[in-house]
Amino acid sequence: MPRDTPAAPRERRPRLADAASRDALQLIAEGVTELAGFGIAAISVVREDGMLESVAIAGNEQARAELEGTRSPVARMLEELTKADDWGLLRFVPHERLDPSAGQTWGWVPDIEPIDHPDAWHPLDLLLAPLYDDAGVLRGSLAMDLPVTGRRPDEAQRAVLNKYAEQAGRAVVVALEREELAEQVRMAQAARRIVRRATAQLSLERIFADSREALVEGFRAAGMWIQTFSQRDDGLGHIYSTDGSEIVLTRELREIAEAAAHEAWRLQQTSIIAPGREFGPPLDETQGRLVVDFMRRIDVGSLLFVPLGAGPECVGNLVLTRLPGAPEWTESEATTALDIGHDLGRAILNARTFEREHRLVEEFRALDTYKGQLIATVAHELKNPLSSVLGYLEMLESSPDLSGTAKGSLAAMERGAQRMVKVIDDLLLLSKVGDPDNPVIARPVDLRDVVDDVVDLVGLAADQKRIDLRVELPDHPVVALGDADELDRVTANLLSNAVKYTPEGGSVTVRLEHVGAEVVLTCADEGIGISAADRERLGTEFFRSSNPLAISQPGTGLGLAIVRRIVDRHDGRLEIESELGHGSTFRVHLPAA
Repeated sequence: MPRDTPAAPRERRPRLADAASRDALQLIAEGVTELAGFGIAAISVVREDGMLESVAIAGNEQARAELEGTRSPVARMLEELTKADDWGLLRFVPHERLDPSAGQTWGWVPDIEPIDHPDAWHPLDLLLAPLYDDAGVLRGSLAMDLPVTGRRPDEAQRAVLNKYAEQAGRAVVVALEREELAEQVRMAQAARRIVRRATAQLSLERIFADSREALVEGFRAAGMWIQTFSQRDDGLGHIYSTDGSEIVLTRELREIAEAAAHEAWRLQQTSIIAPGREFGPPLDETQGRLVVDFMRRIDVGSLLFVPLGAGPECVGNLVLTRLPGAPEWTESEATTALDIGHDLGRAILNARTFEREHRLVEEFRALDTYKGQLIATVAHELKNPLSSVLGYLEMLESSPDLSGTAKGSLAAMERGAQRMVKVIDDLLLLSKVGDPDNPVIARPVDLRDVVDDVVDLVGLAADQKRIDLRVELPDHPVVALGDADELDRVTANLLSNAVKYTPEGGSVTVRLEHVGAEVVLTCADEGIGISAADRERLGTEFFRSSNPLAISQPGTGLGLAIVRRIVDRHDGRLEIESELGHGSTFRVHLPAA
């Protein structure tokens, strides 16, 4: 009866996971004991590591207790079968031909005394049927012991046993196929969970935190860690473990792991590493021994080494570990792990791209903050002396001793100083509305009042150019949430621009309306229009249109920049419709109160 009996405690494995397959094999084993006249029958299946695993035992309780779940080497069984008599599907090895050490190192030996008969069954007799699939591949075995008669089976018994062997062969093939399919389904489900969790994250820490549980559970691993490679090519990178604890790898081991991962990614293969297992690409013998020594120090029996990457780029490796005595890694686990290596690799690259972009955004924000502070500082420093200049100009203009030429010069100086004051005021406002530490204190604002005030201010300029200024306001309040002064500035900048860039005799329309949960302020003109290229840059500080007609008008390029910043900080949006030579329409959408 096959059984591995090493000096150390026997290694027991879980039996077939599929209940229907277990039941079918158990019924066949029980049929051998109940109908074919044997005290014990055992059915074993061949595992990927070349071992026979006992999965169905019937009959003798002592034998069942000792044999169930144990494993024996296929090679040893095949060696003994070279001495066997051919009984159809059965193979019989009389005790006289067995290796004298077989009872100590391989097989279960019943404690019986042979009867006094020429065909008496001896405790060391071996009777089993190797079970093959249609391709001639060994898939399992059916072994019998303790014949009820105490004698070796006769022709009639052999015929019955051959039928059971035929049934057992079919059942073992089906059981293994079902087990393989179940394993593939389980691994596919684990992979889906891992991919779903990992790809939804945009930081490396969250990717690994969300993947750990699914990886360990899905692969039935004792632990895991992921090594990502440094983007600075310094051979260090980071290591993320199952529970966040530190995995201490020497620099030599890190470099071995990185080189092995790059080679494994090139070959598109995983690697199983365990003591006594032959080393192959991507590790050579020396590297393999170093890794196995490290595994012994951390009490790991075997590991599955998986490269992580996307396209041609390898970005790290995944290491899944099992304790000594745990099941061997299967081919389906290795295949699924490589697929997960692709998915995690893409997630890592996406997270790195996001982190780079996030850093750039933070740097741009810091630069923008610095620029705003610089503008505010310079504007303040300019405004103080300008206030003095304007004060002295006013005093000089009141002097009765000035000639006409002198008064004209003073007036020109005052106009220039006033223009500088306006630029400085715009710069200060731009700095204020662009400061993230200066949030809007929102209050209900009736925009009809704001529009009326602005129309009064720009009405004179419109009349001077004979522009038809049309105001379309509803009879009921149009209330938005925001800062009244800033919304006044938005309306003033849009309406004054419309009047400035509309030729004489044209028309400008300002309109207020409710649209859903928003208030919409529209300012439309029949002016010079804006080209598509210029529209892309509208709202950028100090940008002036490339249109010569626009350049001929005075301006600083800050008006629309202020409008855009105020609208943005009010959680609104600015829409621009324009065609060169056919006017422009600006729409400001703001949350309604």
